[in-house]
Amino acid sequence: MRLLRAMRFVLIALLITVSAASMRAQFGISINVGFAPPPLPIYEQPLCPQPNLMWMPGYWAYSPDEGDYYWVPGTWVPAPYEGALWTPPYWGWYEGRYGFHDGYWSNHVGYYGGVNYGFGFGGVGFAGGEWRGGNFAYNTAVVHVNENYVHTTYVDRTIVQRGIVENPNRVAYNGGPGGVRHTASPAEQAVAREPHTAPTNIQTQHAAAAKTDRTSFAKANGGRPANVAAPTPQVQQHPAPEQRAAPAQRQEAAPVQRQEAAPVQRQEAAPVQRPAPEQRAAPAQRQEAAPVQRQAPEQRAAPVQRQAAPPAQQQRSAPAQQQRSAPEQNAGPQDDSKHKDR
Repeated sequence: MRLLRAMRFVLIALLITVSAASMRAQFGISINVGFAPPPLPIYEQPLCPQPNLMWMPGYWAYSPDEGDYYWVPGTWVPAPYEGALWTPPYWGWYEGRYGFHDGYWSNHVGYYGGVNYGFGFGGVGFAGGEWRGGNFAYNTAVVHVNENYVHTTYVDRTIVQRGIVENPNRVAYNGGPGGVRHTASPAEQAVAREPHTAPTNIQTQHAAAAKTDRTSFAKANGGRPANVAAPTPQVQQHPAPEQRAAPAQRQEAAPVQRQEAAPVQRQEAAPVQRPAPEQRAAPAQRQEAAPVQRQAPEQRAAPVQRQAAPPAQQQRSAPAQQQRSAPEQNAGPQDDSKHKDR
């Protein structure tokens, strides 16, 4: 009998251990800390710069190496698939310690301890928007978007009020001394049984970058971090944009080569082709040669001399003949008279 009772106690202890382990595995407890995280800081949400980005609220993470909490800034991140919604991480009280529950992606927003992170995550569910077909529609009653680029928006303040859990002290944990008092609803428990997707590489890289920032630790900032929200979305820190930088370098190099080569070739080629003025000197030589060919008037003067010469010869010759012939004719009679006297 005593052996049977002992075996019963052992079985009960094993069942309790297994149920506690399964509960922790179900809610994703990854670390336990002996002291509470600092309160949540107050900050403004940066504008969503492009469609279909999801808001990941800032939260306190813990570094066992440093033995201190550090702040992971809130940021806009792309969803891993169409229809995915983000359930943020939270700290919960268990047996005198604070356990960290990892965030995850699912088709619905699950339980995150009732912690009011703001911007649609009021403590229960998510009021910041919803998927409509292939586009995410943003509820601008609680989220900030750049409406020059994001056109799928709506306003619903009723859903915002339904999801708010009062948290005047802005505590970052559920249960325990001074923590948020909110237990999981049946809907939130149902989401816990749905398939979950772990944080994306962009999210884990964002958290790792915050861990390397010494100013993000509570010992350095006194629980008031300076970098509370990333001003740009994390899609720019993903390796894909670095690979896309190659076209940008090609676009920059092409104008440099065109700007340097084109002016040099045009400026050098233009003077070489400008011997046209020297070729144009030929008309100048033709104009000078024309007067040389115009000596025709001198040739035309010859007829004037030719016309003047005959009259001169005729006039001169006529008197000569008359004067010469006249005496010869007069002399005739004189000779005859002389012959007659004889």
